[in-house]
Amino acid sequence: MPKLEKYEKTLDYSYALGLFPCMEALNKAPQLVKRVILCSDISSEALRTIENAAQKYNIRLEYADKLIKTISQKQNCFAAAVFEKKEPELDAKKNHIVLHNISDKGNLGTILRSALGFGFLDIAIISPACDKFDPQVIRASMGAMFSMRVRDFSSFEEYESGYKNRAFYPLMLDSSRDIGSVSKDSPTPFSLILGNEGSGLPSKFKHIGQAVIIPHSRDIDSLNLSIAASIAMYLFAKYNK
Repeated sequence: MPKLEKYEKTLDYSYALGLFPCMEALNKAPQLVKRVILCSDISSEALRTIENAAQKYNIRLEYADKLIKTISQKQNCFAAAVFEKKEPELDAKKNHIVLHNISDKGNLGTILRSALGFGFLDIAIISPACDKFDPQVIRASMGAMFSMRVRDFSSFEEYESGYKNRAFYPLMLDSSRDIGSVSKDSPTPFSLILGNEGSGLPSKFKHIGQAVIIPHSRDIDSLNLSIAASIAMYLFAKYNK
């Protein structure tokens, strides 16, 4: 077996670190999992669960405490699934979440997990953005990516050209349309568009589809991106089941 390295974006594989993300990889995308690395301190119950899944899909298990510590940079990581990177096409008939220039790995992972919870399985990431395959993203998402279609695009124009005939809803602070009222009458399929954590969406998005806002008090200037994304996804999911 080839030697495993500490994660770099240029590698053609990544890691699902931790018991739950590892199990999500085994159960939801076993065709991508190449091997599973275990820590000798893993509990017997967790080991049996992973062993059963690995045996079912004929995936190699190996104990390597030093390697796990190297790739996880943590003391309490007991399992890691080594998985092949793949970029599936988004489903053009489904509703999408578009993340424009998202830069925080924790935010991306949290948004992916929330998106899965609210039934959004197709995620477009507009570059420049953080690496969706980074183990920190996979862990923050608790393995949600293995149940989703997540794809990078070099620009919004590239995304838009491939997924036409849909409604666009950019989330912008200077919009006058309340997201609550707009979400009730949304045609499908639609794309909910969210911007960078610090700068938000560029002004050009005012002229793309219908810009919406999540009203909040003047005591704050904005909501955290992952919180805003969750609120927006909840409202649109509520009225578009």
